[in-house]
Amino acid sequence: MAPSSSSSSLHAHSTSMIFMFAAVFLNLFHLSEGKTCAPSSCGHIRNISYPFRLNTDPKHCGDERFTLFCENNNATVLHFNSGKYNVRSINYTALTIRVSDVGVREDDCSSFPISPLSGRYEYLTDTMVLVSCPIPLNSPSFIDTSPCFSSGNYSYLAPARKTGLGDLQVGCSIVKSVLVPAGRNYTSYEEIHQDLFSGFELYWDRAAAPAHYVYMCEIYHFLRINHGSCRQVDARKVRAVVIQILYTLKGSGLDIIYLICLLQAAKASIGAPFMIALLIYTWRRRHLSAYDKVEDFLKNHNNLMPIRYSYSEIKKMTGGFKEMLGKGGFGAVYKGKLRSGHFAAVKMLLNSKGNGEDFISEVATIERIHHVNVVQLIGFCVEGCKRALVYEFMPNGSLDKYLLSQEGLTSTMSWEEMFRISVGVARGIQYLHQGCDMQILHFDIKPHNILLDENFTPKVSDFGLARLYSKANNTIATLTAARGTIGYMAPELFYKNIGRVSYKADVYSFGMLVLDMAGKRNKLNISTNDSSQYFPEWVYNQVSEGRNGEIGGTTEEENKIAKKMVMVGLWCIEMNPCNRPSMNKVVDMLNGDVDGLQLPPRAVSEPIEAWVNDETDMSFDYSTESTSLISNFK
Repeated sequence: MAPSSSSSSLHAHSTSMIFMFAAVFLNLFHLSEGKTCAPSSCGHIRNISYPFRLNTDPKHCGDERFTLFCENNNATVLHFNSGKYNVRSINYTALTIRVSDVGVREDDCSSFPISPLSGRYEYLTDTMVLVSCPIPLNSPSFIDTSPCFSSGNYSYLAPARKTGLGDLQVGCSIVKSVLVPAGRNYTSYEEIHQDLFSGFELYWDRAAAPAHYVYMCEIYHFLRINHGSCRQVDARKVRAVVIQILYTLKGSGLDIIYLICLLQAAKASIGAPFMIALLIYTWRRRHLSAYDKVEDFLKNHNNLMPIRYSYSEIKKMTGGFKEMLGKGGFGAVYKGKLRSGHFAAVKMLLNSKGNGEDFISEVATIERIHHVNVVQLIGFCVEGCKRALVYEFMPNGSLDKYLLSQEGLTSTMSWEEMFRISVGVARGIQYLHQGCDMQILHFDIKPHNILLDENFTPKVSDFGLARLYSKANNTIATLTAARGTIGYMAPELFYKNIGRVSYKADVYSFGMLVLDMAGKRNKLNISTNDSSQYFPEWVYNQVSEGRNGEIGGTTEEENKIAKKMVMVGLWCIEMNPCNRPSMNKVVDMLNGDVDGLQLPPRAVSEPIEAWVNDETDMSFDYSTESTSLISNFK
């Protein structure tokens, strides 16, 4: 009986230690939870209370990061990732909120999600492509979507990873893509659409710090603010606290899964003190290794132009990290002030990769760049596990803020401003490809990563995904994982049969950016008259049939600008990378006469991705997330 008693005592001691951690976390991070406000209601969502709030509630009610919007007094909407999601239900007992993309309607099987979401791990979601063909296909991989997408052709959905161009008949085109839960064996389109309409649940953790407040469970998308999958998270406080500790240690998703399993074994065998010591040892070993790697890099690049700051200087520069400009997968961006009196944007890499690859990539890339259309790196900080990048401050924020008005209907910029910005971005990318001794591929061109200075001069930013390559080798043989943001990511990055990855991937992203600007300038970003028709296909038809007024402005000059942007964009998003122009050619096309431009050939060259409304710092990103240096992030 003695061993049993000893084991029970040890287990009780282990459990009490963990619950002590729970009490500490709860006390530290939820002092504000005692605020009481009357519950709000909107439509069928009743008793909206802490941490949620309606935008019309008093400011002291709820948490502003959990603000919901009541539209037309009957729809509760979550604004997220520059997209909108209908709130289906809120369960305060289970700590979950179920939401679905506003683009998916139950009574319209042709409706697709408008906004891409975030997911770090490819095993959580699968990509399916919508294929349009003039003749029927007889492959079991293709799921018939008729009559939902009836445009005179046969339409099918197929898994992108299992579908090659060789499987398509002549005249077939890939017109849209959508993310679905990984591992599902769908037999009908009705099942897929029901999953899309059902949406997904987000889980918030009472034991989480404010900066790590929402953890989410994947249903049809995996969404995150921090690394890791909450599919391993139990609702019990014990495991929630352990998850929080691991998040604080900046563990990767696989690290978290491994350490949770380790925890369960440790609790039953060697006790909580040894388990905690093991966690500390694991954390120190990983971060010392990362620190050594970064230091080796800096020693080998001791001629770097940017200034190296100490952490105390960074803290003083930001006033103790007082004013946050934005946050994302890398961490947070704060407004700072240099000794010269100029403002700066300080990017704290709170979730830096295990070996410091994101820091090394960004510093190694951007220290080579000096161009009016590329954001300038002023300095950096490496001190233990603390890393920061100091950039020039962009007072007008990022481009995505100007693509949508307050009502979310149309861009607030004129056609002339849009065109000037598109030319500036093209010149910035042209410089990255040809202006340096090494070719720089960005891999994440999108509105959120285009910053605007006081004169609205565009600057390409966020080089966390960028890679350097020799100009003599335009094809990348070493890229093993898809990089970028769904909606702007070139199809060859995840659809291997299309072609090899090269600088043409940035050309594709730029084309989607230009079409995004043109569409949102004229209220065409969400849908067309035929909701089953892909926007680039629709705009191609308008231009080819001479209906330029549908896409242009109110004057002849605006119509010419709109037509030029659309035609350049269509060339850039050609399915075959070989058919896309170089950025040198793109700049020439933008600066040339619109009458000298021709539409690209129409064949199996439709872009792969659906027209989407991207992005803040949480866009779907196969490799990592972006943090933009914006001045008034909300």
